[in-house]
Amino acid sequence: MVLFAPFIAPYNPEEMHLADRHTAPCLKYLLGTDFYGRDILSRIIYGSRISFTLGLSVVAGGLLFGTTLGLGAGYFGGRTDSFLMRLTDVFLAFPQLVFAMAIMSVRGQGFGNVVFALTVTGWTAFARLVRAEALSLRSREFVQAAQSLGAGTPRILFRHLLPNLMAPIIVQATMGMAMPILTEAALTFLGIGMPPNIPSWGGMLSVDRDFMETAWWSITFPGLAIAMTVLGFNLFGDGLRDALDPKLKS
Repeated sequence: MVLFAPFIAPYNPEEMHLADRHTAPCLKYLLGTDFYGRDILSRIIYGSRISFTLGLSVVAGGLLFGTTLGLGAGYFGGRTDSFLMRLTDVFLAFPQLVFAMAIMSVRGQGFGNVVFALTVTGWTAFARLVRAEALSLRSREFVQAAQSLGAGTPRILFRHLLPNLMAPIIVQATMGMAMPILTEAALTFLGIGMPPNIPSWGGMLSVDRDFMETAWWSITFPGLAIAMTVLGFNLFGDGLRDALDPKLKS
């Protein structure tokens, strides 16, 4: 759906058919229409682009920043580890949704602002994971051998430690795709996420939240899209963990 949205969507996601407002699912509109007569199926298809791109952007930013901090904290230890982990604890002290709402209230709506807000609040999981793994690897024989041969710190970090951390990082990145999608939907539902002119699953829920009893389809299908996407990423991450963790292999 993300790649071929223009070819498989039956209508323009912003095209209004005011005479067909809140039309139930039928042959003309397979998933019905919303309050403005827009085709729900088309809006779900185009909304997948927003959710998928947002998830990738947030995970990429959090992975880059969190992995760097966690790697430094785990390898150097001591005061460096203490400072970086206390910084991480400060960000963990704030609920992610509340922190993102505060940032969006200051910066305003928009895709870039949502990515920034969720990246600022989402890097901590990578930092703590990488730090814990680096702590256990820095005393291993291959690291001590590299140190004894005169390898510099950057080489040890990125040539010896980081490749051995890729499996848990990949799993965390895959499972971390779900949270930005849920948080963006919540922010847009509250009116501080994506602008109204951009098809977003959270925005679809917000438009028709007052018509849950009379137009159930306008709420049900966007909600199912969010639930299925989040469940899919969680199952994919769980499968990757089973495939990449040597302890779980028979």
